[in-house]
Amino acid sequence: MGRIVKQLSDTTSKYYWYPGEKEEWIRAVVALAVGGGSAALLMLITRNSLAAVVVGCSATLAVAGFNFGRRDAKALAGFPDMNDKAARRAAVAYSGRAFWRGMVQGLAAAFAAIIVLNMVHSGWLADWVLPLLPAAVGALGHQAGMVWDRLGTTVAAPKPAAKPETVAE
Repeated sequence: MGRIVKQLSDTTSKYYWYPGEKEEWIRAVVALAVGGGSAALLMLITRNSLAAVVVGCSATLAVAGFNFGRRDAKALAGFPDMNDKAARRAAVAYSGRAFWRGMVQGLAAAFAAIIVLNMVHSGWLADWVLPLLPAAVGALGHQAGMVWDRLGTTVAAPKPAAKPETVAE
């Protein structure tokens, strides 16, 4: 949750709350811009509206999925030990945010499928495969974001591994 603070006087402040952080809103705009730009570029080059919409929706969902994957991986990495009451509250708060991100990603995939199905098209591929492509690319982007965030972490071993013993024959 983000907030804007306006100092009205020395003792009075007014707070404006908005959903999400500014950085996340910028990432959402970047995802939409990448999708819209790739769709416009492909439409300009190929003059095929179906391909442009599929590529644009796929690019948008890939970037958004990557961002959601990074956020999920960060939250999972800092997941607390579940032995105390505060840790369980944190887990419930995380679950609520993860539920929201999952709903947004699922609704975006469904919206992309509807857009692709409403394009002028013909054939089995355009009816059954292309509407599912943006959702699959978005899911792969989510996984890539989770892996990307985990690549920067290292795990310290308590001691070096022992050399295997040789068997005498």
